[in-house]
Amino acid sequence: MRITLRSLVLAPVVLVAVAFTANSAMAESTVTVPFNFSVNGKTCPAGQYTVQADKFGSAVRLLGASRSFTWLIHSGSPAPTDKRVVLQFDQVGARRFLRTIQYQDQITSRLDKRSRELESASMTVETVHGQ
Repeated sequence: MRITLRSLVLAPVVLVAVAFTANSAMAESTVTVPFNFSVNGKTCPAGQYTVQADKFGSAVRLLGASRSFTWLIHSGSPAPTDKRVVLQFDQVGARRFLRTIQYQDQITSRLDKRSRELESASMTVETVHGQ
């Protein structure tokens, strides 16, 4: 049996999709983002967003009025009892880029890899907490 690079890449994506579709009782939180921001090169308007985690703690989904995104998450919080939902943004000039999503004691890898190209001395980090 040969394992191809394509199957190695597609397997985690399929598992994330199955986890979200197979479990309708996902934990979720609402976050109000007071500014426009970019995710994966797509612009998202200011407003309310829902952050959902799958029951296995392996993926998180950001749902807006017109867009949704899904990422894998991993242990990352120094406090395992942390129950917050936190979105962190990089601000470069007037533009904001989603940096990470923390869902309780899990966190995504850095999401705004494109904003690294725009980094300058004026870059700041903003944090938005969920309810």
